[in-house]
Amino acid sequence: MTARPRVAAVVVTYNRRALLEGTLRGLLGASVRPDALIVVDNASDDGTAEFLRDWAAGEGVRTSDGTVLDLVRLETNTGGAGGFVVGMERAVQDHGADYVWIMDDDTEPQESSLEEALAALARIRDRGLPAPSYLASLVRWSDGRPHPMNRTKERLALDSASRWTAESLGLTNIRTASFVSIFVSAEAIRRDGLPIADYFIWNDDFEFTARITRRHAAFAVPASEVLHHTKTFGDAQADPGDRFYYEVRNKLWVYFRSPALHWWERVLFLGASVRNWTRTVARSQQRSRLLKGLLRGVKDSLRAPRANAEVLAGVYPLREIPAGVRKASAPAGE
Repeated sequence: MTARPRVAAVVVTYNRRALLEGTLRGLLGASVRPDALIVVDNASDDGTAEFLRDWAAGEGVRTSDGTVLDLVRLETNTGGAGGFVVGMERAVQDHGADYVWIMDDDTEPQESSLEEALAALARIRDRGLPAPSYLASLVRWSDGRPHPMNRTKERLALDSASRWTAESLGLTNIRTASFVSIFVSAEAIRRDGLPIADYFIWNDDFEFTARITRRHAAFAVPASEVLHHTKTFGDAQADPGDRFYYEVRNKLWVYFRSPALHWWERVLFLGASVRNWTRTVARSQQRSRLLKGLLRGVKDSLRAPRANAEVLAGVYPLREIPAGVRKASAPAGE
């Protein structure tokens, strides 16, 4: 009997203690628990550090069924991007994970989230297919509706044989996904590198998932469900305020500074982004604020993202940075 893959869950948190408690309950109350649970606290100042210390003391370093707890406190807020870089590297280097299950602190895993993902991996393996770069859960909002912020779409230009294979497995062949409950292969991390910490927030997941699936498959698993407890039901086109800067800068980094996309994908995505940005500004009640963010984002996108070691210097000692991370910071070529 083939042993199931070793899974390390990574949760990145910042000042959302109440939501974090739901995430941890979901992870440790599931039918199948991860082998390791890594919580990266991004310098929270709302009592999260104290809560985590007391919670871990109550659970023990190793829970009753063998899940190893690993708490990482960063003294500087490195954003979701930096937190995932730290957690994912730790999962592979320290915990020997075959798959890294990543999520934010507003994600609530359900009882069978991991069990269904592992079942999908078993079906793929039994069919003799290559291991996917990642699997993505179906993300629902707090009331159960599919969350528009975390939609997964079938891969463009997918041949009929690949589509039939995915459908016969109960899956969808996809190109990108959000960092709300995806199971990333350690092999893909070693092959193509970690996310890029300099993105800070927004589109780090878009760049990373597109990069590791440019020549490799990934699948959405509708039977693996989680809840995403955002404040409102909507997507990134809602009025973003000052965060619009990161939306613009980071998307332009993906299109012009990353090897993640084929040239024709860059054209399609760039066109869609310009259209969406125009709509966002037009609908906003603070247009001048968004326009400033737009101009600043365009300006700052002209420099390449910094290497992860530079971004995290003095915050976390990265012991090894895969070559793919540095390559992703250089102008992309075909």
